[in-house]
Amino acid sequence: MKALLLEGFGGPEKLRYTEDFPDPEPKEGEVRVRVKAVALNHLDVWVRTGSLPVKPDLPHILGSDVSGVVDKVGPGVRRFKEGDEVIVAPGLSCGLCEMCQAGEDNLCKDYDILGLRSKGGYAEFVVVPERNLIRKPENLSFEEASSYPLTSLTVWNALVDKGKIKPGDRVLVWGGSSGIGVMAIQIAKLFGAFVIATAGTDEKLKKCKQLGADLVINHYEEDVVKRVRDLFNEGIDLVVDHVGSATFWKSVECLRKGGKLLFFGTTTGDKAEINIRHLFVREITLHGVYMGRRESLFRITKLFREGKLKPVVDKVFDLKEGPEAHRYLEASKHFGKVVLKLS
Repeated sequence: MKALLLEGFGGPEKLRYTEDFPDPEPKEGEVRVRVKAVALNHLDVWVRTGSLPVKPDLPHILGSDVSGVVDKVGPGVRRFKEGDEVIVAPGLSCGLCEMCQAGEDNLCKDYDILGLRSKGGYAEFVVVPERNLIRKPENLSFEEASSYPLTSLTVWNALVDKGKIKPGDRVLVWGGSSGIGVMAIQIAKLFGAFVIATAGTDEKLKKCKQLGADLVINHYEEDVVKRVRDLFNEGIDLVVDHVGSATFWKSVECLRKGGKLLFFGTTTGDKAEINIRHLFVREITLHGVYMGRRESLFRITKLFREGKLKPVVDKVFDLKEGPEAHRYLEASKHFGKVVLKLS
């Protein structure tokens, strides 16, 4: 099969296109999907560079966000058949432990993400458990359908499950132009929040406003904490922070008493200093977020099907242009998602 292989840890040059990688075969309860599109995430970059504690066996296939067509079903598969158009829920769990049975599959002790340890979607075919398939919204192209699973699931867990967002909440979204950012703006607005989004260029700020942000701040040219505090002296309710070291404590400083920091991602590093007294005196809650419950993706997909959430695809590359797509993502040229397509 066609595949973009990660053959070593390092830069985009470590990705090599091939057309003769062995086809995977579905086992009991598994489905083989012919990949039509796969979106990039910063997780792909972290795995590629070898910066995570978990490192896959090489050669490896990246790619968490897949849309495609069912190509072959293994024994025991009942809900899907060849030809069905699907998206893949990227979180992989055992399905049997206490957490999985309770619907908290992202807390499974064996939890994995497609393309992290397991081989992902930068390939012609990918094999996943049947329970990880969701029918693709008919109103979305394959490229659009691949753009939202991982980011929307993480944002939903952050804002809805952990943040308990409600109408009138004031929410700050760092990096509103990113894949996470465009979903956070939309989901926060869906729940009636007042949304502040940051971005690094005037064009991106304009697009954040068009997406629904009520207030935008250039995080390179302005002091975000001062701007937020000038507008809301008591602070704001929720902060979505997927940036890491550079913004962690700034996020805390933006919060009101009793506010919540929803954090995930370490693009700028994974070490941060905290003032413990500031946290407990102001009763600040820190919520670490790691993906989300698979059940939530069914609810999110329904919202896309109804047009209440919209995909934001910035640029589409061919699979063999994967290294170029990675460079584009790392240069932060995108607004929304970068996608690889397969013919």
